[in-house]
Amino acid sequence: VLLKSDAPTGDVLLDETLRHIKATESAETVQTWIELLTGETWNPFKLQYQLRNVRERIAKALVEKGILTTEKQNFLLFDMTTHPISNATEKQRLVKKLQESMLERWVNNPHRMDRRTLALLVLAHSSDVLENVLTSLADDKYDVAMNRTKDLLDMDPEVEAAKAKGTEMIWAVLAAFNK
Repeated sequence: VLLKSDAPTGDVLLDETLRHIKATESAETVQTWIELLTGETWNPFKLQYQLRNVRERIAKALVEKGILTTEKQNFLLFDMTTHPISNATEKQRLVKKLQESMLERWVNNPHRMDRRTLALLVLAHSSDVLENVLTSLADDKYDVAMNRTKDLLDMDPEVEAAKAKGTEMIWAVLAAFNK
C-alpha cells in the first residue's frame, strides 16, 4: 500500500489509519494492513501500527449516527454490551441498494459499476452477509443475483485492478480476503 495523500478525511479511524500508513518505513501489503488494523495479528514489531479498540470505536460511531443502539445482555455469569440495529430503514436501504445493483442496475462490467457499490459488494461478501442480503428475493431473481455475484467475485483481482483506475484498493481487499 502506497499512500497517495495524507489529507484528513474527517473520520477519526480513517485519519489514524492514514497516519499509521504514512509512518511505516517500508510499504506493507493490503493483507498485512487488514491484519494490523483489525488487531488480527500479534507481530510485536508492528504493535505501534495497530488500531486500538476498533470494533468498539466503530460501534460507538454507529450509535452516534443513530444506526445502532447500546444494550447490556446477560450471558449467565457476566453482562456483555451489544449493539443491535436501531435504524432498520438504513439497513433496508443498503439491502435494496445491493439487490438492485445485482438485478435492475446490473452493468455486467465491474469497471462501469459505481465504486462505492463495488466496495459494498466486496465487503458484504467478505463479511459473509451477502447471501443473507439476497435471500428475500424470489427464487429466479435470487439465482440471477447469486450467479452475477459469483461471476464478479471470481474475477482475478490482480487483472481487474490493473484495468481500472480508482478501484485498485477494492480489488486488493477482495484478493486479501480470498486468500
